[in-house]
Amino acid sequence: MKNNEAATFWQHLDILRWVILRSLAVVVTVGTVAFCLKDWLFALVLAPSNSQFVTFRWLHTEPFALHLINTGLTEQFMTHMRMALYAGLLCAAPYVLFELFRFISPGLYRHERRAALWITLSGYLMFMLGTLVCYMLIFPLTVRFLGTYQVSPDVDNMLTLQSYADTLVSMSLVMGAVFELPVVCAILGRLGVISPTLMTHYRRHAIVAILVVAAIITPTTDVFTLLLVSLPIALLYEISIFIVKISKKSNPL
Repeated sequence: MKNNEAATFWQHLDILRWVILRSLAVVVTVGTVAFCLKDWLFALVLAPSNSQFVTFRWLHTEPFALHLINTGLTEQFMTHMRMALYAGLLCAAPYVLFELFRFISPGLYRHERRAALWITLSGYLMFMLGTLVCYMLIFPLTVRFLGTYQVSPDVDNMLTLQSYADTLVSMSLVMGAVFELPVVCAILGRLGVISPTLMTHYRRHAIVAILVVAAIITPTTDVFTLLLVSLPIALLYEISIFIVKISKKSNPL
């Protein structure tokens, strides 16, 4: 019996190893393609750095353009590699999630597989939606404010490419995580940790917290910008209440 259990364990370990290797291979392959498409990749990355970006044209902002510089010998190449790898992770994520789901699904019951599939798909879609909102709205507004902010006309802004790219990636990750709120609330609702009544009771507290988070994400003095960023997060909270209410009805226990 022990030998069979040991063999089963090592077999699962070997399967997991191949899952990881295949996932890494796909991420590296997609990242390599993104690396080779340098002009297209950085046209996308650098688009929010001037007033011709679609968000600024929609908001009718004043003309501006950031001039990015490079201060290190390897900085441009390393930034190119990091952005290509991040693009590879985003694009290859569906395949990676599919491999992980295929690995764990044999050990789950039928209803557990359905729940795991729903959590995986909705989690990925919400993360991508958060990344899109960051790229189209939050990051451009932040770049415009911080990139053109001056304490004195005698002090010029000299922004590095690395700083710009790192800010884009970090803010995208933060907003992707924020947009997981409905998924997390749905899970907690199913587990009975939270309820629609509780979330409705603390709605005012949540709105204050959302405004604080929006102010941190977009450190601007423009009230319109603050409200524009707060609105999607507040909408997520309301959607979360609705999702928890549905999950309670489908699982009253």
